[in-house]
Amino acid sequence: MNTRIRTRFATTLLTGVAAVLSMTAAMAADPIKIGFIVKFPGGFFDTLKNGGKTFASSHPDVQLLFGEATSGTDAVGEIAIIESMVTQGVKGIAVTPIDPSVIPALDAAVAAGVKVVLMDNDLPTWKNKTSVVATDNFAGGKLAGQWLATKLAKGSTIGMIAGVPGVPALDARLKGMQEGLGDGYKTVGGNVATGCGSERAVGAAENILTTNPDVAAFYGACSGPAMGAISALSNAGVKPGKVLVVGFDGEPQEFAAIKAGTEAATVVQYPAKIGEYGVQTLYKALKGETVPAFVDTGTGLATIENLAKFQ
Repeated sequence: MNTRIRTRFATTLLTGVAAVLSMTAAMAADPIKIGFIVKFPGGFFDTLKNGGKTFASSHPDVQLLFGEATSGTDAVGEIAIIESMVTQGVKGIAVTPIDPSVIPALDAAVAAGVKVVLMDNDLPTWKNKTSVVATDNFAGGKLAGQWLATKLAKGSTIGMIAGVPGVPALDARLKGMQEGLGDGYKTVGGNVATGCGSERAVGAAENILTTNPDVAAFYGACSGPAMGAISALSNAGVKPGKVLVVGFDGEPQEFAAIKAGTEAATVVQYPAKIGEYGVQTLYKALKGETVPAFVDTGTGLATIENLAKFQ
């Protein structure tokens, strides 16, 4: 073997060894720890978590650490989880924030070098977030309002049932509905806290029925209030479909209600996309990429005519 061939062979061998060593080092490197925190377990948020798992399953260099508060008002619990995630050494946190009271804990996380992506709803006054990945809730509410305006006569009364007043995402759904309806309609209610649960929403809907017996429709800021309105109408002996019920979330119980004729429509969110894109956006930011300030995961409107495509 002449000198030139030996040199070429050695160079090729060294290059191959270097590549193997580099690959081995990469495989041995610690995974990127990302905290994934939701408001509470079940339904929408389980689907959202599954979206995060989908991203992680195709990225072996990502390790997700999950945490759940106990309810939509358990800010104390969520704060404790945020603090725990920082202690565990996460590089980023993807979180569905309960309310502005969690901001100091998020500020402390950022001060410790942790990047934060908000999922599902924003904290508009908080400036240290990396991005918001969520439904455009105002656009979703507007979509529902525009549809409802095609079904109701001018002058009709619409009962509005809130979720958690003061949460920007939920407030935007009510404002969007009013924008979509346009002028010529009367909206009542909207300020009674239901926690997005159906139990408290029943009472809110019954109060609206008592004071506004001519109500033509109910709009719930989330699926629980819509289901509560359905129960209130049933309790009052109102025939299904006489008073239209429109919800927001597109959960299975709403799809069943649409099939049964007790709910007219629901704004459909895509929680799996929120979870997947939430982790994806955070991952890109941690890799040094520029990410958008807001990632819209889209909305649709499910009715009896198009229900099949959402199931």
